[in-house]
Amino acid sequence: MIDQDVSTALEEELHRIAPDVSLADIDLAGDLREEFDIDSMDFLTLVTALGKRFNLDMPEADYPKMQSFNALTDYLIARKA
Repeated sequence: MIDQDVSTALEEELHRIAPDVSLADIDLAGDLREEFDIDSMDFLTLVTALGKRFNLDMPEADYPKMQSFNALTDYLIARKA
């Protein structure tokens, strides 16, 4: 249940930033910025939104752990546990 909640939340936040991109059309293990064609400011907006949504501190030092949709999902699940 937590996995699905996190995945759904991530999908919703990404949709706000890149509304024309569908999860069905991307490589979930691929580079998040390339797959969604987002820049560093969009990525920061995404991380900030997710941090607020889950009440988590998501430090810049952890950004390398958030490079793909799957990696970011795993990161959020681990931090919520």
